[in-house]
Amino acid sequence: MKAVLPERLPDAEWRARSGLARLCAVLGAGEGQARFVGGAVRDGLLGIPVKDVDIATVHLPEAVVERVTGAGFKAVPTGIAHGTVTAVVHGWPVEITTLRRDVSTDGRRATVAFGTDWREDAARRDFTMNALYADPVDGTLFDYFGGLDDLAAHRVRFIGDPHARIGEDHLRILRYFRFTARFGTVDRASADYRACVDRATSLMALSRERIADELFKLLALPDPSGVVAAMIEDRIFQPVLPEIGIDGLAVLQRLVAAEQATGTEPDALRRLLALLPPDAAVADQVAARLRLSNKARVRMTAALTPRDTPHARGLVYGIGTAAAMDQILLGRAFDLAQLADIVDWTPPRLPLSGGNLIGMGLEPGPQVARALQALEKQWVAAGFPGEAETRALADQILVSWLRLNQ
Repeated sequence: MKAVLPERLPDAEWRARSGLARLCAVLGAGEGQARFVGGAVRDGLLGIPVKDVDIATVHLPEAVVERVTGAGFKAVPTGIAHGTVTAVVHGWPVEITTLRRDVSTDGRRATVAFGTDWREDAARRDFTMNALYADPVDGTLFDYFGGLDDLAAHRVRFIGDPHARIGEDHLRILRYFRFTARFGTVDRASADYRACVDRATSLMALSRERIADELFKLLALPDPSGVVAAMIEDRIFQPVLPEIGIDGLAVLQRLVAAEQATGTEPDALRRLLALLPPDAAVADQVAARLRLSNKARVRMTAALTPRDTPHARGLVYGIGTAAAMDQILLGRAFDLAQLADIVDWTPPRLPLSGGNLIGMGLEPGPQVARALQALEKQWVAAGFPGEAETRALADQILVSWLRLNQ
């Protein structure tokens, strides 16, 4: 069903943020020298919350810095070589970018030149729905490539020839699928979709960090399973993540259903685990290839390693809350009802130490560590009792050990 979009950018909370009107004024919005662009316009038209505000302007970066600081705001040169200055307005960032055109591209990065032509600036953006501009003063919309019609029709479409646009930046393949999962519908017959399929091997030229970042943005969406299904069937993942196969799709679908049933927020790492074979070694190889953090790698391995524990809190005690939730939501331990026992639970510390066991009569030596491990296992199985009950458990263990050594 085609969406009905407003004729102008509607008023919303984000447009009334303190300092934004002044920032737009000093950038010359009243004279047509600055406009809102990209996600803020797109999401504002759809009536969904706007997180990031971007402004395009005819002013060169140095002039932007001068105007921003002159208005009393902080200016951070976050990407000044590419024309981007971040204004910090009462604690929140606004990205301001000079109008640009691409001079050269190599599939990973672009060399740009600054300009004053709004259509030329729009032409270098990826999708038509991302090339919408709005006057900050009265909300007048500027659409150079049919982005409003595409947005209303839930259609993600490249600006210009899709093969050429992908050749400029290979990451646009993954961005296409992410935007389709968020705003569009899968159309496997479209020229845009087919170009992504045809150029999938070019993903190999990208850094693994960029791939991971874009993949996680896709997997964090409310329900990406329909788009992921198409990506698997048309072998989009194959060049960089051949471990993702059709078997993982069913696991992902069950995981999404489990998250929704329990009110659990989507977790991109957990969803990646769903797509991979249930093999800790494979998961660790994928994590290494994607340059994930050590913390993420440990969690992935723990989530795919079976644990012998009588209850979900014991699982948390052994591998942490995140990995325990992974095992339960992925259907690899306990049932969904036990999630309620662990979500806001903090594991306690074992009340006794090796020194306590020695004080209770155990001779110092290697047996202290073994006895402590045995005590910890019984303490977990008993549901983490307090010190008095833990001492009673320790007494039983020490009696058994002393009898064995008689």
